Amino acid sequence: MSEPSEPLSKAQYLEKLGDSTKRAEALKCALDIRKFEIELYWKRAAYFWTFIGATLAGYGALQASSSDEKSRLSMMLSCLGLVFSFGWFCVNKGSKKWQENWEKNVGLLEDEVIGPLFKTVWDKKPLGESADCMKRFTDFAIGPARFSVSKINQIISLAITGLWVILWFSAAIPTFSVEDWPDLVALPISIGSIFTCLALWRAGRSSEFKSYWDPDDIDK
Repeated sequence: MSEPSEPLSKAQYLEKLGDSTKRAEALKCALDIRKFEIELYWKRAAYFWTFIGATLAGYGALQASSSDEKSRLSMMLSCLGLVFSFGWFCVNKGSKKWQENWEKNVGLLEDEVIGPLFKTVWDKKPLGESADCMKRFTDFAIGPARFSVSKINQIISLAITGLWVILWFSAAIPTFSVEDWPDLVALPISIGSIFTCLALWRAGRSSEFKSYWDPDDIDK
């Protein structure tokens, strides 16, 4: 993994990209890649939601059954749900990383090509102290707000990961309490799920390119 380089100033960054023609082409590429990253983000979310939803439905169906293997099978499904949910959390963080990367490039390149289009955010005028309760409720219920969709998805994916941990414990207690402990099927699957999550966190990271930290310093 490469070590991060010294922060670039905005002037140094633009100088590395060359003349105005190359900068305009770089802006076009950054916009296209940013759009592509957003499209991939929602495709990935749909992919994980499908598997997580199917796993959760299977877990619920098992709880309603009277099978003698209900606890063991429920624990196996909770392991599967845990891996998918934690994988989704990691993918969300990766998507956020690259989305912010290209947004930062767009923000630096747009000024001399199209102006501060992406850096300009129009907000509603805040309600004054004289606003009545109905206006405040309406603003809360249907008014816009500065929420990050990607951050909300990260929080949801982390919460669902926690839910699967709880469901695993719920199924594991009766499974590991029987006389034939250790369970030679459920135990390896549980351990394997933990190692899979650790592998996703440690080995699932992309190769490091030359990077400049702190990203906010690039504007200075």
